[in-house]
Amino acid sequence: MSAKRNVLGRGLSALLENAKTDITSNKLEGEGTVVGAIANINISNIETNPFQPRTYFEEDALNELAASIKEHGIIQPITVRKLGYDNYQLISGERRFRASQLAGLTSVPAYIRIANDQAMLEMALVENIQRENLDAIEVAISYKRLIDECSLTQEQLSQKVSKQRSTITNYLRLLKLPVEIQLAIRKGDITMGHARALINVENPDKQLDIYSHIVLNNLSVREVEDLVRGVKTESALPSDKTNTGAKKITKGNLTFEQLKIVEDLRAVFNAKVNISKESTGKGKIVIPFKSDNDLKRILDLLDA
Repeated sequence: MSAKRNVLGRGLSALLENAKTDITSNKLEGEGTVVGAIANINISNIETNPFQPRTYFEEDALNELAASIKEHGIIQPITVRKLGYDNYQLISGERRFRASQLAGLTSVPAYIRIANDQAMLEMALVENIQRENLDAIEVAISYKRLIDECSLTQEQLSQKVSKQRSTITNYLRLLKLPVEIQLAIRKGDITMGHARALINVENPDKQLDIYSHIVLNNLSVREVEDLVRGVKTESALPSDKTNTGAKKITKGNLTFEQLKIVEDLRAVFNAKVNISKESTGKGKIVIPFKSDNDLKRILDLLDA
């Protein structure tokens, strides 16, 4: 009781000497450990990172990770910085943090660091680039943020993330593609290889034309590279070989809205649905099936 009176009597200075309050201290009260060591921290005392470069976390993957944490615990500690009295902010490991909440944990193991906002942003971005399963656009955005917000050159960035400078450049070039194509990369409709081939076409409209060919004809990266070479030399897309009649059918003249319809139909039927259009504007919708049972499934969906 007297010890408590002594602390209160000394006022604010006594509180600031508390390691849980003093954000410049490298000691953790009552644990004898230093900043950088692993300590268990109450989840309720941790706030999320406002600089988190990843904004989407797949629900199924989070649930799987939560189940693993329930069974095995957290193998890789999260990283936090100390803000004040028993108050921390997440630097990296948000997937583990969210999954721990889903698993019902009340505390998590964490590395405790002291960092200003810029250093915190840099650590979060670099950690996510190296350890998270980011899609190519998320990686590109993270690279750009490191360059723009942390004042890094591409050479400095390549050293921090242990990547060749040419790799950094290739990712950054993805951000110059039309937003429709960037969205397709994020959703996994086309790969990084497809996108790198598209970058070599300067005209955005032609990039979108080729993109529609990729999606609707399921083109390989090699086929796209050949197509791009043809566009660059002939300044025109090759016509489809599927129709030799007077009314040429093409799959490369769909609008972005029509491409979205294709994506929606594929999601509904869980099949590679395609839309073909004639030059007159007429067309057809093709829904392929793999077996009699698959056909019955599709028919049931149509009847629903």
